[in-house]
Amino acid sequence: MPEHVTSVDSEGVRSLAALDNLPAHAPAADKINEKSQVVDIIGEKEYYSSDDNSLESKSLDRDDPDVQFVNGEPVIANGRDVSKYLVDLRDDGDPAITFRSLVLGTLFAGLGATMVQIYTFKPIQIGVSTVFLLLLNYSAGIAWAAFLPRASLVENTRFARLAPVLHFINPGTFGLKEHAISSLVASTASGGSSAVMNFAVQRLYYDTNVHATTAVLATFSTGLFGYGIVGLLRPLTVYPSEMVYWGNLPTVSIFQALHFDSGANKKRLKLFWTAFTGMFLYEIIPAYIFPLLNGINIVCLATQKSPAGAVDVITNLFGGTNGNEGLGFAAISFDWQYLGSTYMSLPLIQQANSWIGYIFCYIAIMAIYYSNTWNSLSFPMLSTSIFSANGSIYKQSAVFGPKFVLNETALHEIGLPALTGSNAWSNLTANLAIGGLIAHCIVFWRPYVVEAFHQSRKGTQPDPHWQAMQKYKEVPWYWYLALVVLAFFAGLIVVLKGETTLPWWAYIVALILGAFITPFSNLLFARMGNGIATNQLMKMVAAAVNPGRPVANLYFSMWSHDVVAGSVNLAGDLKMGQYLKIPPRAMFLTQIWGVIIGAVVNYVVMVSVVDSQRKILLDPRGTNVWSGQSVQSLNSAAVTWSLAKELYSPSGPYFMIPMSLFVGMGPTFIQYFIWKKWPVVGGIKIDTIMLPIIYMYSAWLSVGVNSTITSSIILGLVSQLWLRKYHPGWYRKYNYLLGGALDGGAQVLVFILSFAVFGASGAAKPFPAWVGNPAQGNVDYCNGNGALD
Repeated sequence: MPEHVTSVDSEGVRSLAALDNLPAHAPAADKINEKSQVVDIIGEKEYYSSDDNSLESKSLDRDDPDVQFVNGEPVIANGRDVSKYLVDLRDDGDPAITFRSLVLGTLFAGLGATMVQIYTFKPIQIGVSTVFLLLLNYSAGIAWAAFLPRASLVENTRFARLAPVLHFINPGTFGLKEHAISSLVASTASGGSSAVMNFAVQRLYYDTNVHATTAVLATFSTGLFGYGIVGLLRPLTVYPSEMVYWGNLPTVSIFQALHFDSGANKKRLKLFWTAFTGMFLYEIIPAYIFPLLNGINIVCLATQKSPAGAVDVITNLFGGTNGNEGLGFAAISFDWQYLGSTYMSLPLIQQANSWIGYIFCYIAIMAIYYSNTWNSLSFPMLSTSIFSANGSIYKQSAVFGPKFVLNETALHEIGLPALTGSNAWSNLTANLAIGGLIAHCIVFWRPYVVEAFHQSRKGTQPDPHWQAMQKYKEVPWYWYLALVVLAFFAGLIVVLKGETTLPWWAYIVALILGAFITPFSNLLFARMGNGIATNQLMKMVAAAVNPGRPVANLYFSMWSHDVVAGSVNLAGDLKMGQYLKIPPRAMFLTQIWGVIIGAVVNYVVMVSVVDSQRKILLDPRGTNVWSGQSVQSLNSAAVTWSLAKELYSPSGPYFMIPMSLFVGMGPTFIQYFIWKKWPVVGGIKIDTIMLPIIYMYSAWLSVGVNSTITSSIILGLVSQLWLRKYHPGWYRKYNYLLGGALDGGAQVLVFILSFAVFGASGAAKPFPAWVGNPAQGNVDYCNGNGALD
């Protein structure tokens, strides 16, 4: 053993203290000759450095029977493996909240909120990777540290009295915690976009320009209420090892790679910047020059001269590159902005369940449409808009009038609105998923919940990262309770003074409902990497308490469903803070500041996009660049549920949609009893079948661009099966880093294109037409259903 040991790697490395009892984060490397043998530990494994600064395994963890090793590397299979082998326990004790971190965080919060708001108007709903913001923060922070004067410049001079000021402005090296704080302010700011979409609906469909004060205060209320609930639930949804929030792992990996500077990280950083630059240069091709690359389908290309009726069917099944074109079956996508690193992060169990859902989705939507269920043939196969019985867009403004209240006479004249078959199926499966989620948490995860609370009460949480955080002062529970109270009164002001039409008592019901659903959604999201859309449940309850009031239903959903959505994002950031050893009180202030900034910026960007792309956002199909599917869906649900008595009662056409909430619970209870009797059937562990995930993905293709599914499945198999299981060393060191780099490169380029040529702030500038960017019809040449008209 050498005299000193030090951290030489960052992916899952836990530094050993030097033999002379130096702190674990002591920079002992400078005491060792460059050629010296350096030892470190990843889990229980010893590592030695070689001359090329790479790590070689010396011994295995012989005492861990729960971990599989392949070629001396642990296979990352669950949250416990992530905590022990993947994420570094190192804590350098560097400052978190500084003048620099707050300034950079504020600047990039505006950018992050802008990006996320733009993507809510895209044909595929994807999140903006924190990597994008992380990299810009890193570049700005390094430049700040390098070029602004430091206190050392005036020491021992007549200007020495300025040293404290200079140190306040530039405290020196841009550390991991400063970097994390500034990036998390930005990511938190972007979380308010879902609430702002309600104001977009009012602006588009009700010609109501909601006052900026109302919108900002309402978004602020929603975000803080969700954060307060999450804070109170930390022992359940943040602290334990199994609460991974898989989508954050690329970001954590990059943070540690950039700041835990060692020889072994050189290869990782080289891969990161190479992949980032390559994707930045490449993405302009599928995103702008050659959009056919987003969905190449051999069937579409080979059947262009088929009879019109056949082309319609082919387009519905195989087309999918344009918004709401078709199901995209067997299409191959090469556009990373729509693929993303999600499938390199989500656990294989989650992805396998989603694949089952896809199969049901292809079958169900085609069957519903061509069997004319719900009068589907009268409408487009895919759309979230609402229609009249003759297939025209429903005249909702005439039915609900300027005060957003049902006019019975107008309803009798115009008739009831109708949903497309795919939209009705999507609503039905959403309720199935909610019922299945509640049942799954109760019967399968109940022991875990009980154990988590016992561990919290006794202070025996075994997660090593939680244990490493005990040196810092925790945020008292009553701080979070105070946020809940503050958010409540902020929202109450909006309800009483704003253009919501929501009664105060209904507002309280909405908050209670959101608080009830939040722990269920957080459990699923943390463990599996995705949540369940709870909007349908909220609309059902809203229909019961606000009949005939679509705008009131919108706001009811905002203070119930959007509270849930915001809580999931904020809980993931809290987990990231635990992984990166950010002091809890610093995280508390960071996220509050991010919520405040996001409330303002999201509203401003929404107004800009809605005003500049109004016609496209109201179009049921949209384009392959802009889509109003999110606002259309919100509006459709608000309008139809406000007519619940006519549409969803036992005599209504969509009675099965609300009933599916209860139907979704039954199969999970049956699954549980089967699991108790036969835990494994045919080599499949029964408890790994996630019915709520299967339900949700059974309608995944009911809207938007669907040409990415085949490529996403291939990406998931390569990453989560082949690399993770057969090349665990490469997977552990590079998988999440590579995914984050590709996300960052694509999203930086798309951000530039959004304002330069896609028309986010003005007129669009399309690329000249050619074979890879046809001037007419759908991009993938599946031109049925009047695409060439």
